[in-house]
Amino acid sequence: MHLAYPAVLAVLLFCVGLYGVLARRNAILVLMSVELMLNAVNLNLVAFDVWLRDTLHSGQALTLFTIAIAAAEIGIGLAIVLAVYRNRGTSAVDDLRDTAERPDDGDDDGSGAEGAAAEEPDEPAPGASQKAEATA
Repeated sequence: MHLAYPAVLAVLLFCVGLYGVLARRNAILVLMSVELMLNAVNLNLVAFDVWLRDTLHSGQALTLFTIAIAAAEIGIGLAIVLAVYRNRGTSAVDDLRDTAERPDDGDDDGSGAEGAAAEEPDEPAPGASQKAEATA
């Protein structure tokens, strides 16, 4: 078997994965692209192991470690993506670049919605008297 065939396939897989990491916005697609890149590395490790006729099969052993690391990475990565999606409502990577709170979530100077509500006089809501009569 020629070494060029699996090497070219690995390069193509790695390039597709790299394009996916750089161009995609969805975090799950980015994780899938990282998996493609890791599979390209695994293909190279096994191909060079066969080509060099290594008696210890170190390329195949390293491939098993890479598969275990990839499984852990996808498990933790999906858990983080789900937590961020529940928290922020989106999994777009561009929208998640800043990890600080959004400015519309709360103001530190007290001039936000709480300050405006405290200055207004207390007036009952239009339907409040009807609710009070209905419960009495």
